Amino acid sequence: MGSCVSTSSRSTCSSGSNGETVSPSCFCGQKRTRRTFSDHVVSLQHLPSIPNRIFMNGKSRTSCIFTQQGRKGINQDAMVVWEDFMSEDAIFCGIFDGHGPHGHLVARKVRDVLPIKLLSFLHSYQSRSNGSNTTCFKGNLKRLDGGDSEKDCSAEDKLNSIWREAFLKSYKAMDKELRSHPNLDCFCSGSTAVTIVKQGSSLFMGYIGDSRAIMGSRDSNDSMMAIQLTVDLKPDLPREAERIKRCKGRVFALQDEPEVPRVWLPFDDAPGLAMARAFGDFCLKEYGVISIPEFSHRLLTDRDQFIVLASDGVWDVLSNEEVVEIVSTAPTRSSAARILVDSAAREWKLKYPTSKMDDCAVVCLFLDGKMDAESDYDEQNFSSATLQSNHSGNAIESDDGQKSEPSLQRNFTVRSSEENDAYGRLPVEVEGNEETIAAEDQNWLGLEGVTRVNSLVQLPRFSEERPNPEIL
Repeated sequence: MGSCVSTSSRSTCSSGSNGETVSPSCFCGQKRTRRTFSDHVVSLQHLPSIPNRIFMNGKSRTSCIFTQQGRKGINQDAMVVWEDFMSEDAIFCGIFDGHGPHGHLVARKVRDVLPIKLLSFLHSYQSRSNGSNTTCFKGNLKRLDGGDSEKDCSAEDKLNSIWREAFLKSYKAMDKELRSHPNLDCFCSGSTAVTIVKQGSSLFMGYIGDSRAIMGSRDSNDSMMAIQLTVDLKPDLPREAERIKRCKGRVFALQDEPEVPRVWLPFDDAPGLAMARAFGDFCLKEYGVISIPEFSHRLLTDRDQFIVLASDGVWDVLSNEEVVEIVSTAPTRSSAARILVDSAAREWKLKYPTSKMDDCAVVCLFLDGKMDAESDYDEQNFSSATLQSNHSGNAIESDDGQKSEPSLQRNFTVRSSEENDAYGRLPVEVEGNEETIAAEDQNWLGLEGVTRVNSLVQLPRFSEERPNPEIL
């Protein structure tokens, strides 16, 4: 049974606070009835009921998503597709890979809050420039004929500037909220993020960490090829390593995993974060780890077929080309994400039989806006274990994730099966759902992206005071 949250996939309205429906915002300077941002998204409490937003295994009008728990404990990956995001032709997609003892809670928090913050900043800009026809948020920038090329270029540059600012501000605000959250400990827990907004023929991307987005496109011979859209922001990238070292952080790999560079505190061999940018991880924020996203913009063409976003559990064992091949040859589009995760699971067993498979999460977005006419969740073998109902009737996630048996450039963050640390129960109040998610005692992989040689007890918990070098 599928777990698609939205039941009205064709609806283009959002629920207001008074139960009435309101039209989506166009951000185009067109004369429409003004509506506040709170009309679009009232609060986190209303997220599960927003039409055309899915965050569990399932499909939408243009995409399919699937996640599967690995062999390390609770599933720390999160994902979302939000169609009609800010206008009828806008789609938001995101993959978030948590790490650390509370990484699953961080990833879910970012999944829910970051798109709202992005919407808020875009809406704020629209409000400031209300009545102006100089800038339109519709991303379908068509080339103008004749002498209008310079004007068109200027409009495109301005559009890029607006989106870049929105991504930068929303990521900054997201990390600030995590730092001040009263019930969520992000000191040694965090999350990656790869987020895209497709609007018309424009694709806007913001990302941190080592989750990745690629695109399947046809070359001049009509053969499928893979185009990598994002960069795995790892500590050994020259610019990332330079920043970390300038901030007194250290970058090196352990002897038994020389292919995995990690970030360490200047005065202790902890925590060993395997990425250079992340939400959370505040123990390292003063030492070079940042949450500032890389931003890029791309104009799509008719040759571009689909986009795949995935966590590093997929990229550890499958290359970009293999992923494009798997998705393009899937028997149905609605099953592409599940088949990709199944393929990754098989590769984990073949390539790393003594290691624990990592969590895998996949979003497949088809750029022609079409999906299969037939869509049978039972045929896709979607598990109903990922959904449970709370008292208000909204769909929420199970902390246990999926417990089904996990069934092709790698990014080299594979961790050994020797990693076993336990963390205790931490009740965390989830905003909006008014419920408590308790993380059951489980095995988790060091810090899942953090070194395995330091247990949770050994992780630093220090005050504002700097360590005395004489005692190191």
